[in-house]
Amino acid sequence: MVNADNSIVVEGLVREFKKGPRAVDGIDLRVEPGEIYGFLGPNGAGKSTTVLMLTTLLPPTDGTAKVAGYDVVHEGPQVRSMIGAALQEAALDNLLTGRDHLRLQTMLQGLPRKERKARGEELLIRVGLTEAADRKVGGYSGGMKRRLDLALALVHRPRVLFLDEPTTGLDPQSRTALWDEVARLAREDGVTVFLTTQYLEEADVLADRVGIIDHGRIVAEGTPAALKAEIGRPSVHAIPERETDRARIASLLAQFGDPLGDGDLAVRLHGGYGLADVVRGVDAEGLALHDVELRAPSLDDVFLAKTGRTLEGAAEAEESAPQPAG
Repeated sequence: MVNADNSIVVEGLVREFKKGPRAVDGIDLRVEPGEIYGFLGPNGAGKSTTVLMLTTLLPPTDGTAKVAGYDVVHEGPQVRSMIGAALQEAALDNLLTGRDHLRLQTMLQGLPRKERKARGEELLIRVGLTEAADRKVGGYSGGMKRRLDLALALVHRPRVLFLDEPTTGLDPQSRTALWDEVARLAREDGVTVFLTTQYLEEADVLADRVGIIDHGRIVAEGTPAALKAEIGRPSVHAIPERETDRARIASLLAQFGDPLGDGDLAVRLHGGYGLADVVRGVDAEGLALHDVELRAPSLDDVFLAKTGRTLEGAAEAEESAPQPAG
């Protein structure tokens, strides 16, 4: 059930490190009860610093923040009792089994003795780890460790859940499984979810609203649909039949829109033009395309429009993810 105290309210939040820039530079935001809020930004933008402050692990330099109705500075113990957190580095013991971790966590969270076993089993089922429950965590894959970390964060039935880049480095199947569980928590249990991510697709699929942070400041906020509607104009992406025609096709496309500058033959269409206009123009010049596609605005387009750059972190994370043995 959604609780009115499940909200996150932030006003003028600042974190300034000694001899360094303001990692978080006066942000305001509000996350409603039961909402999934996606917090987007590149490495160093202030995402993780914000999460550390909201989870009471780092004091703010200035401003205020209330989580589940409690002030993060003056009511830290109450905040911690209301939240769950799965941060970038899972604090797991490789020598313990998944079941051992849950047994220990239920004890640390003060669950009554008669409830501990049942709660642990419930969570193992929920995150799909029943078959691996008695294996040592040192033998778990990255996806299994992430799912166990999520289960541990849910032991005490938190009202607010913080997930700091929870799917970085995961394979697509593990990522989708975690998405499904997060969506279910918000939909069925009314848990408020604060999700930081470098994956635009993740925010688009999961988030009710998105905030984009850049250089410590929120530069855009709204539903994914509303943010994409602000960009408004679709883009046309073309692949030439003959590479020797690339320069001529690029020049032609520029008559219909603004080049996207990503190395592809692609433009953001000016108002009044559509895919048919581009195709007719290509035919009139006697040029041939191997493929041409009209794409609706994406969150990547929003990020580029708001910050002047693409969100490179997701690609970097995928490149650095461990590859399966051949």
